[in-house]
Amino acid sequence: MYSIGPLTVAPGERAHGLIPVGTSSYGVELGIPLIVVNGVQDGPVLCVDAGVHGDEYDGQEAIRRVLAEIDTATLRGTVVGIPCLNTPAFEAAARASGIDHLNLNRIFPGDAEGSYSQRLAATFVEQVVPAVDAVVDLHTGGAYGEIAPLVILQGGYEDLATDLALAAGHELVWKGGKWGGTVRHPVLEAGKPAITIECGGATYREANVERHMHSIRNILRGLGLVEGEAELRDSYTTVSGTFARSASGGFFVARAEPGATCKEGDLIATITDHYGNTLEEVTAPQDGIVLWVRRIRTVRPGDEVVIFGEVLEEIQP
Repeated sequence: MYSIGPLTVAPGERAHGLIPVGTSSYGVELGIPLIVVNGVQDGPVLCVDAGVHGDEYDGQEAIRRVLAEIDTATLRGTVVGIPCLNTPAFEAAARASGIDHLNLNRIFPGDAEGSYSQRLAATFVEQVVPAVDAVVDLHTGGAYGEIAPLVILQGGYEDLATDLALAAGHELVWKGGKWGGTVRHPVLEAGKPAITIECGGATYREANVERHMHSIRNILRGLGLVEGEAELRDSYTTVSGTFARSASGGFFVARAEPGATCKEGDLIATITDHYGNTLEEVTAPQDGIVLWVRRIRTVRPGDEVVIFGEVLEEIQP
């Protein structure tokens, strides 16, 4: 038997349900929706989550589709799917919760006595993390931007999570740095591998759903949950991430696409006023790769406009 939150699932069975976190002001129970697929054979427990940001949709659909196709008779272990971790943000069709307007992906491990998002993070840490062996966190660039297909591997945890990151199948490996509070942080601190997979954004695209599905399937193979060997690339490119912010408000136009290679000084974007006058040019700070580009045309002083990746090294598995 496998248990997580309120669910107990026998070998060879499936179940779904909600880990309760709180009740809305209009009387609806809120929490963490789970889909559990428990194999007949013993093996590791993989958790795949999406919807940490409510305006990131492709990973949510990918989880539902992959879990629906898993054969419990041949599954070695258990797969826990959380299609939409942050349901209030999904309800608001926004990055942050419509209840307390917090960015869930910056507040882990949360606070069991805090606002709803803080309690949601704390519930994940208290009830999900102890019940799983690895976590894959699916994201897109959200409504505001588009990101190149990549995997985020937290710096300092390379020994723990590199194998999982490479199985995601994307050439770009972003060495996550200074920012904390993400889903992967409490998992890594518990001694379990965790990665974030990024792909797409700006709108829902079937192609990006398929990319996320390919990553999940490859990771299932890599962990031995399903038959087959994980497909690995001949080499991977590791990058850092620099967030460029606008100095001027105005109309934003990208001059480079996510994944584009740039030389130092190359034009990446422009900001103009309503008369067509150029107020600001965003240029590459050094040779590297454009990771994320803003897609919302309205830009205000201090808004994120580009994430630029400096190439660090090549990984050859």
